[in-house]
Amino acid sequence: MTDEKTIALVAGVLFLATLIRAVFGFGEALIAVPLLALIVPVEVAAPVAALASITVASIVVAQDWRSIHLRSAWRLVVASAFGIPLGLLRRRTVAEPVVKVVLALVILSFALYSLANRRPYALESDRPAWLFGFAAGVLGGAYGMNGPPLVVYGTLRRWSPEQFRATLQGYFLPGSLMVLFGYGISGLLTRRVGGYYAVSLMPILLAAFLGSFIHRRIHAERFRRYIQIFLVIIGIVLLAQAAHGWNAGASAQMLLHGRMG
Repeated sequence: MTDEKTIALVAGVLFLATLIRAVFGFGEALIAVPLLALIVPVEVAAPVAALASITVASIVVAQDWRSIHLRSAWRLVVASAFGIPLGLLRRRTVAEPVVKVVLALVILSFALYSLANRRPYALESDRPAWLFGFAAGVLGGAYGMNGPPLVVYGTLRRWSPEQFRATLQGYFLPGSLMVLFGYGISGLLTRRVGGYYAVSLMPILLAAFLGSFIHRRIHAERFRRYIQIFLVIIGIVLLAQAAHGWNAGASAQMLLHGRMG
């Protein structure tokens, strides 16, 4: 693959992922890193995706900071900070495909229930934010999947589209900065990473502002339905990733036994 083609593909993936993030407030992680990893090494894909995440989160927070639900946001951030170390420890004890299957079943159950009921259950208080934030931290620390608990919480709180998107960015911005700091300590912020981000910056900015334009034209009730449908898609993607992980593990085991036999 030529350098020009690689650059074009990276920019295209980041444009698509940023557009989805700017419209709905989440979901780019399941698109950006897996697709980028098909083009460049994972140690390059992850930092580039983190830089794109910080960019779109900064834009949304700057645009809609008044819409951030602060009472929920700070609880989610603090609780997540306590959950991340536990997630890092659990990463070694629970297989990722198992976690993805359980998470997918929970997400699918919630999304299908919400789609089937015109008046689904709603949270009337911010107090459960501690639980959802902690779950997000555990999943984020272990497998980089901190988004789903936050999306479920925002849906249960029946936030307006503006609150939903802005509050999630109010969470993701400090979270992504912490992740980027970790990449820096690990030596993953290389010139190659910076180069891919630099050439993709204009597509990222274009997607961020285009996504904001689309977001503001979606009716609140229709937005909730789109979120629920998007959650169904995420659940299916997680199941597919889990199946792929198990198949890869089984193939590795067969190869290992073949070499030992």
